[in-house]
Amino acid sequence: MALSQLVGRLIGVREHVVDPGGAGAPRVPRPVRAVVVGGGIAGMSAAVVLAERGVTVTVLEAAPTLGGRLGAWPEELPDGPQRNEHGFHAFFRQYYNWRSILRRIDPDLRFLKPVPGYPVLSARWPAEEFGRLPPAPPANLLALLLRSPSVRLPDLRSMDRDAALPLLSYDPVRTYAEFDERTADELLTSLRLPDRARAMLFEVFAHSFFNHEAEMSAAEMIAQFHFYLLGNPEGLAFDCPDRDYGTAIWAPLTRHVEQHGGRVHTGTAAARLDRTPAGWRVTTTAGDAHEAGHLVLAVDPPALAALVAASPGLVAAAPRLVARMPAFGAPGPPYAVARYWMAGDVRPDRAVFSGVSRQATLDSVTLHHRLADEPRRWAARTGGSVVELHAYACEPGVPAEELAERMRVELAALWPEAAGLRVRALRARVAARAPAFNPGSHAGRPGVRTDADGLYLAGDGIRTEIPSALMERAAATGIVAANHILRTEGAAGEPLRSVRPRGLLAGR
Repeated sequence: MALSQLVGRLIGVREHVVDPGGAGAPRVPRPVRAVVVGGGIAGMSAAVVLAERGVTVTVLEAAPTLGGRLGAWPEELPDGPQRNEHGFHAFFRQYYNWRSILRRIDPDLRFLKPVPGYPVLSARWPAEEFGRLPPAPPANLLALLLRSPSVRLPDLRSMDRDAALPLLSYDPVRTYAEFDERTADELLTSLRLPDRARAMLFEVFAHSFFNHEAEMSAAEMIAQFHFYLLGNPEGLAFDCPDRDYGTAIWAPLTRHVEQHGGRVHTGTAAARLDRTPAGWRVTTTAGDAHEAGHLVLAVDPPALAALVAASPGLVAAAPRLVARMPAFGAPGPPYAVARYWMAGDVRPDRAVFSGVSRQATLDSVTLHHRLADEPRRWAARTGGSVVELHAYACEPGVPAEELAERMRVELAALWPEAAGLRVRALRARVAARAPAFNPGSHAGRPGVRTDADGLYLAGDGIRTEIPSALMERAAATGIVAANHILRTEGAAGEPLRSVRPRGLLAGR
């Protein structure tokens, strides 16, 4: 254990058990059926827990492959077939609940490999390195301030320390009450940081949640600053799969659910929900009906809003849920992913993953041929490289190929050698499915439980009582939904874990 982790434990920065599970039978004592709509992290996390406890669970996924924004699929390229994905994702080590689900398929998580370093690049300033900080607060914050080329002692003296205190004082109630109506941009401005420090230390962080800082709740940014830096003992280091997501995660998780009596259907879109005397009926676009006592809706906000709107019976069964959908269903800004198969490679000292600050479109760069097996083999065979460019919150209405070219040009401003690489193949896409965290949205954000018996929500846009984000929030809400069902039916729940629930200066 690192010294910073030991100090962190002394001040309560450790893994917290927020729900020990237990308090019920190991399995449901009678036949129980559940339908899960959505086969991403949230839906499959719920399905895993339910199936293991004896619930007959059916997963309905509209896409031809599982995973949602963690999906993967085959592509035919001029050089042969390759797997493509929705974009790079960092598996941070404080993702306790998501890692618990993944341990069902690999108890030692051997398929997750450490990603060395985490630089943030800029065309104007020297790079910042986040991946080699001490793992736990307060040592990581002190090291960041001491080592950062973007923050000097005079900068700290001119900073508004009172404005900075909320970053250290996260509270799941007070923070949202005081800061949800403000924007992250307003909060950052109030700190009086130099422009360089703001760009390199904070703006990159805000973009990682698929929202512009000018359109993101300040409370949500404080919560995520706590979750990723100031409230967890694991630090900013992260791991990534050494194979594509479909091979590493979704195929084995499907087998796990099926081995426990569940069924997973892809290419099966839910079209309508109806309340029945026995529970719920889900009718698919093909006209098939799936009935169960419990229903978990684990789809992205636009899909959830559309499904609720297509289910007139919910007006009577779940009026509060229906009322919240118009605002909740509006997604955040579009995001773009472009995967380039290149002739030639960038310099060998380039990081596997880099964040990017203050480019018009580009937010991150991933060198997949230095990360995963299949791209590595392709690069060895062709002498090329597999480079993924990602815009987390980009300009709406721009075609994917145009965004891809903008990002490629912006990369060349950071890595000049990239300008000379010939494009052998490109797969680009743009979507707007990530949740928005607009100012003032927290109070109306739906939680896991709805106002209809047996109907639950899960996903990374769903409100939780514990600090979490992105993949971890999706997994945690899926587990919480499963636990509600299990306890209703007399079975024990799944343990649920969290980082420190409150900030270092939040009190009790």
